[in-house]
Amino acid sequence: MNNDANCLIPFFEDASSELYLCDTFQALGQMQTECIDMIFADPPYFLSNDGISCSGGKRVSVNKGDWDKLNTLEDKHNFNRRWLNLCRKILKPDGTIWVSGTLHNIYSVGMALEQEGFKIINNITWQKTNPSPNLACRCFTHSTETILWAQKNDKHSRHYFNYQLMKELNGGKQMKDVWTGTLTPKSEKIYGRHPTQKPLYILERLILASTHEGDVVLDPFCGSSTTGVACKKLGRKYIGIDNNSEYINLSIERLMNA
Repeated sequence: MNNDANCLIPFFEDASSELYLCDTFQALGQMQTECIDMIFADPPYFLSNDGISCSGGKRVSVNKGDWDKLNTLEDKHNFNRRWLNLCRKILKPDGTIWVSGTLHNIYSVGMALEQEGFKIINNITWQKTNPSPNLACRCFTHSTETILWAQKNDKHSRHYFNYQLMKELNGGKQMKDVWTGTLTPKSEKIYGRHPTQKPLYILERLILASTHEGDVVLDPFCGSSTTGVACKKLGRKYIGIDNNSEYINLSIERLMNA
């Protein structure tokens, strides 16, 4: 990276990981073209609307922070188009991108992917076995998230998929696009909490399915760096970006103890 001191030097690095405390758009804009093998992104869902949810049996606010708020639908969609446009430039021709979301943002993300030159490969549904209860009792309990998998919409692009390994992990049968499992366990939050932290098993599966050992994986909204912990475990190189120093310090703690 170059041009700006805030993004020039990693805030933290070791033999396999780099963390940048920086605005995501700024950092992505300064990265070399076609240098990343895989991107996992868990962008803001923009669901901080002063509502109430349940966590650990207690009523809690759904508000995550200012980073999870935008004023209009147009603002949300423009945000998604901007970061996806930058991601396409740094993704290798045969690389792929995974984007996680809920009904609050995933439809915008899907449209933005196609508008910015991607082709969607799969729509993964992550079914949570222990979702938060629906306190309002005026709709069905929200128990799923969607993870879109996409490649560049280019006739020369050919994405990698470790079909045999996924089949082995599924008891010898083709793995389907509905994955069932728990929310992030307490054992993965011993160094601190992130409001949208993904469980390690989800990131491990994504990385194993679409990368080779030694590949470079980027998380542009890294939060507590579950992506980085999975990369360390699986022998991939990791780059994480976040503009929140609290989350970057949490990432460092997790990576140092991975």
